[in-house]
Amino acid sequence: MPSSPPGPDGPHTTQTGEGEQVVASVDRDGAEMLRATRQSNRIMGGILIILMGGAFYTAAAFFMPVVLALLIALTLSPLVRSLHRKGLGEGMAAGLVVLLFAVGIAAAFAALGTPFFDLIDDAPRMVAEVREKYEQIRDPISSVTNVADQVDNATGGGSNIQQVTVQQPGILSQVAGSALSILTTTVIVIILTLFLLASGDHFAEQIVKSFGTLTDKKRALKTVRDIEGEISRYLLTITLINAGLGTAVGIAMWILGMPTPLLWGALALVLNFLPYIGSLIGIAIVGIVSLATFPTVGVAFLPPLAYFACTAVEGQFVTPTVVGRRLRINTVAVFIAVAFWSFLWSIPGALMAVPILVFLKVLCENVPALYGLGRFLSAEADDQPEPPTSLSVGP
Repeated sequence: MPSSPPGPDGPHTTQTGEGEQVVASVDRDGAEMLRATRQSNRIMGGILIILMGGAFYTAAAFFMPVVLALLIALTLSPLVRSLHRKGLGEGMAAGLVVLLFAVGIAAAFAALGTPFFDLIDDAPRMVAEVREKYEQIRDPISSVTNVADQVDNATGGGSNIQQVTVQQPGILSQVAGSALSILTTTVIVIILTLFLLASGDHFAEQIVKSFGTLTDKKRALKTVRDIEGEISRYLLTITLINAGLGTAVGIAMWILGMPTPLLWGALALVLNFLPYIGSLIGIAIVGIVSLATFPTVGVAFLPPLAYFACTAVEGQFVTPTVVGRRLRINTVAVFIAVAFWSFLWSIPGALMAVPILVFLKVLCENVPALYGLGRFLSAEADDQPEPPTSLSVGP
């Protein structure tokens, strides 16, 4: 007798359930592989960061001019493009912009060199003046030190000790050696900047060629343009703001009677690339020179107070209004970056820390895999745009 056909809950339902289990198992395996891949990528990324840090520290003489030239090229690239749109070739436009930049650097060295070396040469006298003004504060400490020396001599603690004094080179000779090194690095940076600007869109074209589909190529080109545009606008805007601050500080120092007001304006321009820390350093230096210049302490407080007022107006009103919130950086990230790059490259690293941090922030905001880091670096995480769509790299 023939068997009856399977009912609605018969073998077909069983086969369907087995198929769903197989699909679910494949999904679980794929999810586990994806998690393992992401974890491996994080580990490899951490190792890469450590190796890059070691390379930056070991080969600082090579990497520091390259990074500085890259930042300067990003700052000047809008000017080169503007000249190129007006009919100049890329090489000619880059050469003209770099020539004007080099002339400005040379003029700054010529104008500030003599006052700077005079200030360094006069540093011992200034220190003596400051000590004389604060002698009444040092008297109690000096008396305690004298008592300790008398006790040490009475017990014979220092009777048979020979003191050896190693004569160090003078301050002026040390500064002259540093100035020669700075001049050499400046020449290298200017040459690298010229080549980077003259290359035009070569690097962007190579990045775009690494993507497969036309859609990905267009998206990659837009990403590269966005990164370059935002960083260029930020660096150029901050440079102009710092130049305005330097002008205000120089005028204030001239009105108050400080020597070499042009030097203090240039100092404010450079130190303002160091948020928070740079203004404190500038106030301290101006305060020391002011104490050594003016006869009374009350008058000596006016120049550092004017310096503080200028930096406060710039930091609280001018920069937030002009730059906007999108490119504001997390304060903790700023301090970490300044400490890190100061450890690697000393003072030049500290001055380049924030521009490098802005470069990293904009890059992270435009690369999907790094978007979380970009949100951390931002001062306004809630106002960040949605993460960009992913890009698939093709042959």
